[in-house]
Amino acid sequence: MLDNTTKQKINTLRDILVGKVSDPKSQVEQITIAMFYKFMWDMDNELVNELGAKPKFFIDDFKKYSWEQLFAPSLGGEDMLNLYKEAVEKMENNPNIPSAFRDIFKRAYLPYNDPSTLRMFLKVINDGFHYSNSEMLGDAFEYLLSILGTQGDAGQFRTPRHIIDFITECVNPQKGDVICDPACGTAGFVISAYKHILKQNTDKTSGDLLSPNDKKKLGDNLIGLDIDPMMVKLALANMYLHGFNDPHIAEYDSLTNEDRWNDTYDVVLANPPFMTPKGGIRPHKRFTTKANKAEVLFVDLISTHLSTNGRAGIVVPNGIISATNDRAYKNLRKQIVNDGLVAVISLPSGIFLPYSPVKTSILIFDKAVSKKTDSILFLKVENDGFDLGAQRIPIDKNDLPNILKSLNFYKKAVENGENFDGEIAEVDFLVVEKKTILENREVTLSENRYKKSDIVNSEYELVKLSELLDYEQPTKYIVESVNYNDSYKTPVLTAGKTFIKGYTNEVDGIFNELPVIIFDDFTTATQFVDFPFKVKSSAMKILKLKDKKRANIQFLYRAIQNVKIDSSEHRRYWIALYSQLEIPLPSLLEQERIVNEIDSYQKVIEGFKKNIVDKEKQIQDRIDQVWGEDE
Repeated sequence: MLDNTTKQKINTLRDILVGKVSDPKSQVEQITIAMFYKFMWDMDNELVNELGAKPKFFIDDFKKYSWEQLFAPSLGGEDMLNLYKEAVEKMENNPNIPSAFRDIFKRAYLPYNDPSTLRMFLKVINDGFHYSNSEMLGDAFEYLLSILGTQGDAGQFRTPRHIIDFITECVNPQKGDVICDPACGTAGFVISAYKHILKQNTDKTSGDLLSPNDKKKLGDNLIGLDIDPMMVKLALANMYLHGFNDPHIAEYDSLTNEDRWNDTYDVVLANPPFMTPKGGIRPHKRFTTKANKAEVLFVDLISTHLSTNGRAGIVVPNGIISATNDRAYKNLRKQIVNDGLVAVISLPSGIFLPYSPVKTSILIFDKAVSKKTDSILFLKVENDGFDLGAQRIPIDKNDLPNILKSLNFYKKAVENGENFDGEIAEVDFLVVEKKTILENREVTLSENRYKKSDIVNSEYELVKLSELLDYEQPTKYIVESVNYNDSYKTPVLTAGKTFIKGYTNEVDGIFNELPVIIFDDFTTATQFVDFPFKVKSSAMKILKLKDKKRANIQFLYRAIQNVKIDSSEHRRYWIALYSQLEIPLPSLLEQERIVNEIDSYQKVIEGFKKNIVDKEKQIQDRIDQVWGEDE
């Protein structure tokens, strides 16, 4: 447990650096380098003073860089600065230090030239941190890493610790599993898996049920890969401070490098980068899904590299769940539904605040369970124990324990060939057949698509809108001019708006197969149109009645207007969603009666509105008259 004194010392180090090193990522690097410089000196002192052995690290050509030399009374500020700068730049070449330490010092340098800043900084390191308390150092380093926010262009977000641990519990890694994070960042998931396994194998003291061989195998089986040299450096430090003398963390581009393509893993835990560089990624040719977007490729990579009974927990952006603007997303969803996906857990949009408001979900893979079921479980987290403001203040509401319980109940029910009992789950859930998902045009993994409407108990037949309405792209009817004038005869319908404007040029290409419904595929704005028109945007779909003997188009228009969709899932709404919605369809005569009744009420409402406007005008006229008399 991190004590407040250690936390305050880390904050002090950051305060000292902030005037010279503004980037939090660089601050963490400088603190990490200085800590490990000091720790090597602590370990050398332990060898000499407690074990009577010779020093190990600061010997031969590197003896002059020993930590105590930095604080020699004869050393002035500039000399101290130059000695430290030279030491950190050359330390990666020290043949006497472990390879993990050399990686930590790889390409290290001092980014400022202020002796007084360096002296204050090193004094806090010297007085505040000692290698003898490794458990405290691990907690301290995790706190230090927690200050890292978004890394912007790379699409990397620090995953909140409680979400990391929740995903780890969902996947439940075991002591014999080969565990990997192919975009490991600072190794948060790898260490969470390690702690989870220790907890499972504890009687009296942490991990005491693990044999020496178990511990060695566990150390070999924890693997982290990352493309960013800085992240690798921090991950190595983090692993070392959690007791791994030879951590298996490597600098590796998982999307373009084929060297590890034949590796498989029993467990993968990851929050891979969401952002794709301009121009896309150029992956190698062995991916199942042809794509150039990072999130698609990472999910493909993870799915492909799970062992026969492998398991995974992956944080993904909403595009993976429901994007329709790229065939790769649809193909990927088909792939994972058919191969290992068992659950989709929707997270609140603010879970990555203050770094990003991005909407995310968790994909849970379990190939052994997936083989025994024809369904996918959908769960939704409303509260994760923190509010969704920028400060993420703790609150009492937390769905995560019950979500975990529900997932475990579901997997147990599948393994035992039993039905999943919703009453036991204690949370809202949805179980959807894989067949239903695969038959959906976009193979969406959004639970909202498969939820039954409140009107399913209607006495009328439920009919998909696509069975009643055809759609036409408005390509032939788009205006070429932008010169509008209300006096012109042909109206132009503007995307996303409910008003119309005149068009200057009376030429061919006017739509007149009337009446129709105009539907904006990006905003869901609708208009009922019974006059010839042109349009301003290709986003607008022209919806035409298929069979006048079956449906009244004004009735369908009213029905569409009453549909409420989760707007956080941006998509091409008609093509992907609205066309698949089912509505109760009474007889044609009843539809016409309903439309006439609505119209009559609408006329009454409009009459009331007109009366109110007239009354307001009369009152305003009287006020103006009184003011005029006073003058």
